Amino acid sequence: MLLTALHTTAGAQDTLNFPALGEIVRADAALDALISPKATIEVLSSGFAWSEGPVWVKEEGHKYGGYVLFSDIPNNRVVRWDEGVGAKTWLQPSGYTGVADYGGEPGCNGLLLDKTGQLISCEHGDRRLSVLTAGGGKRTLVDNYEGKRLNSPNDACLGADGETIYFTDPPYGLPKRWEDPMRELDFCGVYRLAPDGKLTLLTKEMTRPNGIAFSPDFKTLYVAQSDPEAAIWKAFPVKEDGTLGESRVLYDATQAVKDGLPGLPDGLKVDKDGNLWATGPGGVYVLTPEGKLLGRISTGERTSNCAWGGDGSVLYLTADMYLCRIQTQTKGAGW
Repeated sequence: MLLTALHTTAGAQDTLNFPALGEIVRADAALDALISPKATIEVLSSGFAWSEGPVWVKEEGHKYGGYVLFSDIPNNRVVRWDEGVGAKTWLQPSGYTGVADYGGEPGCNGLLLDKTGQLISCEHGDRRLSVLTAGGGKRTLVDNYEGKRLNSPNDACLGADGETIYFTDPPYGLPKRWEDPMRELDFCGVYRLAPDGKLTLLTKEMTRPNGIAFSPDFKTLYVAQSDPEAAIWKAFPVKEDGTLGESRVLYDATQAVKDGLPGLPDGLKVDKDGNLWATGPGGVYVLTPEGKLLGRISTGERTSNCAWGGDGSVLYLTADMYLCRIQTQTKGAGW
């Protein structure tokens, strides 16, 4: 790995016996093949202002095979969690390098690793995609579309070539969000950043695009929409040139929002068989590629994002102030 950063105490509270929270809500018996009826949601660490964007970092020689990095957005930092060690601040600042106050969500959001192991960050405050280089410095990958500053990149994933980056750009990182006078774009886009630096707007049809992930065969791109009036996930066919075809609504959770379940469609990941593990109102929705709801990992908290880790069968969750995990009976796509 090429990751380098500072290590200081996080100010979080780590539990020693990993207490459980929430429950598994089963909508279909097929969920039993993916999550054991005996599975629990373990709380690994707590005390964060708003945890987001987890990513598993494989590390040769690590006792447990690797560790988790995740964003604590209001505190403008990336936190590292190691089994048996706990949570420590790993990088600060993480998404805003200015000196003036920049609202409640200045830090980085979604995180992912490029094919060389460098960390790519969706930065709210600095309104860019960046990469943390081997030397410990950051390099801007993109910060504007046709000369206008991006809103606040939120989440990202890699295309089939392992180099092209697909990402979403809602306004949540702006101090006044959509009403912020610094906003330069009149839409929230889903973009494709090619290895040569060319940025392509794929769609601006979604009001608040958020989490993003590919099907295992890279023929479908899934995008979450964190709009309480239309809390949906969309599926886009991917054309040969990497652009998108006409979308379809995969699943609509708007009623769950109206029923008072906490959270909105947010981050998502896909397993090896193409099932979606999508954070939304009431926890993590487990959906088939056709959009059938199999069940929900109900954390009881606003659940922001998730990531496969360990041997690929452990799902790590960021849920409000918590970092959690659950053992599954499948593996993430690409493991």
